[in-house]
Amino acid sequence: MTECKVSVIIPAAGKGERYGSDGNKTFANLDGRPIFLRTLEHFINRDDVCQTILVVSGADLSQMKEKYAANLGFMGVTLVEGGDRRMDSVRAGLEKVSEDADLVAIHDAVRPCVSKAMIDAVFAEASKSSAAILASPLHGTIKRVSGDGVIDATVPRAGLYEAQTPQVFKRQAIVALYADPPDGADEATDDAQLMELAGQTVTIVASDPSNLKITAKPDLSLAKAILKSRPADKPIKPFGAFEEAQW
Repeated sequence: MTECKVSVIIPAAGKGERYGSDGNKTFANLDGRPIFLRTLEHFINRDDVCQTILVVSGADLSQMKEKYAANLGFMGVTLVEGGDRRMDSVRAGLEKVSEDADLVAIHDAVRPCVSKAMIDAVFAEASKSSAAILASPLHGTIKRVSGDGVIDATVPRAGLYEAQTPQVFKRQAIVALYADPPDGADEATDDAQLMELAGQTVTIVASDPSNLKITAKPDLSLAKAILKSRPADKPIKPFGAFEEAQW
């Protein structure tokens, strides 16, 4: 078997306030399975992934254990309790990362449409450059808008990208970064920005908008259409005796 070198952290502790319903949106049904399981399936069978860590909030921990413990155990997923902020959840995941891992990949639990090709590309780039993220170039006309809904300016889109995940870093670098965060870390919105604040170089791997993050309910229909339009990736591990108890 190919040596495993990537530890994957899946933060799923967000409140999802923009989703517009009670409970964590990561449990929402996406064509028969919860979003977070759809996301995990992209990583658990990869030969280069040695560890998959799912980080959930304390409020969701009991539900996750009671309803999905068998599934997560069968998939070999480590369940970790996260914190109030995304940074706190990633830090909790990093505490469980194996020292055998060369790279750490951090991927949103509610980004279930990432493809094998996207993962392959960003893993390969991070192994060369030490830090790489998926990002989609912006093609529309970008407006900066004031608080009262008035356009302040049209922003040139040349060189502008929307950051996505996975975001992949050398294990020692991301562990050290979280152990001693740079100034401004509390305002950072992703891990690549933490690297930037620390003066580290992060490489972009061009992606496309199909790697969407489910933020609002209409995104579920779009995600379902994207997944159905793609050839199936390598089959996931069977759930066997646990299949009927999944949902």
